[in-house]
Amino acid sequence: MVQIKSPEQIAKMREAGLVVAAIHAATREAAVPGATTRDLDQVARKVLTEHNAKPNFLGYGGFPATICTSVNEVVVHGIPSDEVVLKDGDIISIDCGAIIDGWHGDAAYTAFVGSGHAPELVELSRVTEESMWAGIAAMKQGNRLVDVSRAIETYIRRQPKPGGGKYGIVEDYGGHGIGTEMHMDPHLLNYVDRRRGKGPKLVPGFCLAIEPMVSLGTPKTVVLEDDWTVVTTDGTWSSHWEHSVALTEQGPLVLTAPDAGRAKLAEYGVTAAPDPLG
Repeated sequence: MVQIKSPEQIAKMREAGLVVAAIHAATREAAVPGATTRDLDQVARKVLTEHNAKPNFLGYGGFPATICTSVNEVVVHGIPSDEVVLKDGDIISIDCGAIIDGWHGDAAYTAFVGSGHAPELVELSRVTEESMWAGIAAMKQGNRLVDVSRAIETYIRRQPKPGGGKYGIVEDYGGHGIGTEMHMDPHLLNYVDRRRGKGPKLVPGFCLAIEPMVSLGTPKTVVLEDDWTVVTTDGTWSSHWEHSVALTEQGPLVLTAPDAGRAKLAEYGVTAAPDPLG
């Protein structure tokens, strides 16, 4: 069952989304050479406390931290640690969420640590982020869930990969519904699988966390012995971007973007819905 939200409930999710945006800003500034991933987790905890918000990752299925910190070949669900020290040239994907009055926000981004990153890494992150925005732009009344998947996959497949070959669209993880829980129906693939059909129609009140994960090589992943950390099977580095998005009568509202998605959606010819918080 897909949970359809009222405008008042979407406004509450926007509050949670802005807390997530604040965590992103603070952790991005803190992701410097010499910092540990545990340091970033502590930064996130401080932001949550300042906003009187609760973490939705901590304790979820037994997860032991406030955020996920996925470095280089780690695709998702990396556990913050004192032993993981960021180095110049690393990339890190930070995934985090917040709860306000029972309503969830969830978003992720990829950051570059230090300088001197190879052009293929810069392009990897760009392609992953832009594919997310292509998916967000496809959140239109009358479309179906598969149209979001198709927009993401089509964008990625059309991008030339530096050095040749194809990008790996991670198969085992994808987006999801979000609302009174962090993970809800429906599951959103980042590619089209015709066996799954077209999925539900997108209607006002439909909320999705749209999150492509893309590698420089294989789409295949494996979970490490800690039962959380997901890495590419060939060791190639990966990128992860995510926003929580609500479809309203006025169009898509990017709940976890500071500007509600106005600037990026305009690049796709889409007008973002008005921010319910002004």
